[in-house]
Amino acid sequence: MANFSTLNRLVLQKIRPTFQRRLVSTSKKNNDTVVADVCQASSKKAQTNWISYGYDVNSKVADRSAMHSIMFASITLCLVVGGFVWAYAPDYNLRDWSTREAFLELKRREMAGKPLVDPDFIPAEKIVLPTDEELGNTEIII
Repeated sequence: MANFSTLNRLVLQKIRPTFQRRLVSTSKKNNDTVVADVCQASSKKAQTNWISYGYDVNSKVADRSAMHSIMFASITLCLVVGGFVWAYAPDYNLRDWSTREAFLELKRREMAGKPLVDPDFIPAEKIVLPTDEELGNTEIII
């Protein structure tokens, strides 16, 4: 893509001055007029006075190509493709599965006429509570 834009720019720089010339008069209103070619003056200034993006300080074309390639990779590939993969990745923690199973269990208990949460989920014999002496002055909030 950078090669195409370079070729396009080189061809247009040769063709453009013949079609687009701005005549600028810099003298007083008399017959001594001076014609300045604005297009060629600006193209020389743009080629010699450029600020590097930091990828290549010697070549403007290589610097721009590297900048465009890195921006494409970082924005398009990392953000867009990475976001797509993250959004549509499989459910490794099985959150959807556990929610679906919980709703199926609730429906099964409703159909059987059982309470939704069994009060005797753990038998009372297996529960070991501390005695009053072990609790001491600990505040119990119910």
